[in-house]
Amino acid sequence: MLVDNITRLEINGKEIILVGTAHVSKQSAEQVKDVIEEERPDAVCIELDEQRYQSITDGNKWQETDIFKVIKQKKASLLLMNLAISSFQKRMAKQFGINAGQEMIQGIESAKDVGAELVLADRNIQVTFSRIWGNIGLKGKATLLSQIIFSIFSNETITEEELEKMKQQDTINAMLQEITENFPRLKKPLIDERDQYLAQKIKEAPGEKIVAILGAAHVPGITKEIHKEQDLKALTKRPPKSKAPKVIGWMIPLVIIALIALTFFQNPDAGMQQIWSWLLWNGSLAGLGTIIALGHPLAVLTAIVAAPFTSLNPFLAAGWFAGLVQAWMKKPLVRDFETLADDVTSVKGFWNNKVTRVLLVIVLANLGSSLGTFVAGADVIRLFIQNLF
Repeated sequence: MLVDNITRLEINGKEIILVGTAHVSKQSAEQVKDVIEEERPDAVCIELDEQRYQSITDGNKWQETDIFKVIKQKKASLLLMNLAISSFQKRMAKQFGINAGQEMIQGIESAKDVGAELVLADRNIQVTFSRIWGNIGLKGKATLLSQIIFSIFSNETITEEELEKMKQQDTINAMLQEITENFPRLKKPLIDERDQYLAQKIKEAPGEKIVAILGAAHVPGITKEIHKEQDLKALTKRPPKSKAPKVIGWMIPLVIIALIALTFFQNPDAGMQQIWSWLLWNGSLAGLGTIIALGHPLAVLTAIVAAPFTSLNPFLAAGWFAGLVQAWMKKPLVRDFETLADDVTSVKGFWNNKVTRVLLVIVLANLGSSLGTFVAGADVIRLFIQNLF
């Protein structure tokens, strides 16, 4: 059994054994099994949070989840991240015959076998990404979203050199390696803070002997941080949202409304032309986008009715309403997400998959509404200026 990746510590009368694993290594799961069986600890800590643990241990139930309920329960972002991580792992499994995260599954099973208490030691993934989101600015957010989407639909192969690097990272770190390199300040929420969180959870685990199963990249940081007291409440606090987007977002519709009101006050006929222009361009183009996406008739009608009003509210979008109606009428299940990687490789699969159909409705309805806002807004300005002279 390899011993160079095992670190033994004595903290507050507890024996803590850190096992630095390679998340994409076949040998890691075997080593985890051997260490737990030999040490027979009181507790086993694994680098998972509650949500990722549930997705591993209750996979069938997750697959049967109604996507509409997922959105309603505000778990859409979690579902997207799980999809991205799953897609990333499937590519590795297909190319190298490796199941990423197998050592965590083995840790769960071995803890049960020896009667050890299982401790989910990692920070909630949504908190981690929330803290990342607040540190990268507009450009970084666009890069992060594009990278997540790319990881879902990408069919690129992974080189041997990239694989070797991944053996020293967890799946989340590996997925976001490029953006972390472009934005060094992300190292704090993505790695440093998680090291602190993991260290405190490991130290607080029950019993006198603790085995912690961790990605090798976290071991040095945890070894350092475990001697300090960490504030878990501060580490799980979500950053406050900036008010700037709200101010900017409201300025545009307020200007449009003000122009229509001024024109209507001076010339009711010209004001009515502005109103009809706004209604027709927004509604028709949003509806056209939904039709191109082959959306359900009720989704098309929803886009037409919603667009003129959502265009005046920066926190609403016609595509969201049309997408929800589409999801309601043609409910996709999470199993549809699992076939995305295969479905998007063919035109038939792309159009038949219920998830991609909902995504198409959302994107094209929003695109149509945005185009309608631009065209109608220009017409509103034209009529306002024309009325002045």
